[in-house]
Amino acid sequence: MTRRTLMAVLAHPDDEATTIGGTLALYAARGVRTVLVTCTNGEFGDRPYGRRPDPDHDTRAAAAARLAELHRSCEHLSVDTVELLGYHDSGTVEWEQPYLSTLFRGVPVERVAGDIGRLLEQHRPQVVLTHEPDSTRHPDHRHAAQATALAVESTSIAAKLYYSAHGTRYWRRVYEALADNGFHRPTPDPDRVKLTDRIDRAITTTIDVGSVLDRKRQAVYAHTDQLADSTAAKVPENQWATVFAEEDYIRIHDTTAAPTPETDLFAGITD
Repeated sequence: MTRRTLMAVLAHPDDEATTIGGTLALYAARGVRTVLVTCTNGEFGDRPYGRRPDPDHDTRAAAAARLAELHRSCEHLSVDTVELLGYHDSGTVEWEQPYLSTLFRGVPVERVAGDIGRLLEQHRPQVVLTHEPDSTRHPDHRHAAQATALAVESTSIAAKLYYSAHGTRYWRRVYEALADNGFHRPTPDPDRVKLTDRIDRAITTTIDVGSVLDRKRQAVYAHTDQLADSTAAKVPENQWATVFAEEDYIRIHDTTAAPTPETDLFAGITD
């Protein structure tokens, strides 16, 4: 019998914890082999190496620290294999980068898809996860998602591809928990709300990760350089079960014809 394999392709160290940490831990606990592909080294992480994109920011030291945190996070999530593509973190679109071609978002999507495709050939996952490209504000998230979709389409290995979905319901839970604990809740932008409402309507799959929330939280807190800016880290531990007990996905590629809504990423996949 072929062991089931779940591969996640994400942009930065810490995305695996905040975005899909519960799902990785849950399927690992079920005996599924989990493979994490991290596209960039996280060079523009803030701490403790100076504010980005300050010219004094030590990108090598930041990358070394963030990759070490990534491996600690993956230990908490019981990830079997970590693959590093080694691209340079792009930062945000607001920063003017004179060397765009050396950053992840400047690398042709076909080249990145080729890297991912080779890992698909190596690991043979039945299920692949990546970012939802339309709702994210980070260019590296979009680039990783586009390259992953192209790789899945080109290789025809994975039976299913999912986007991780953070819609209006998710953000409402987050902001209500923060408001209950004295954190300022920003006024929702109407266009943003319309977008996250569309994400809610597109969700096909909801995974109950309540049984592994402690692992997800430990993984989030393994990324010590990011805690000051981490929304998840601001949610008190006693509200994690309310906010993070479910992780949602949008199924965008499927060869199984499994009915939706789903509660299992491997629904319809036969061994």
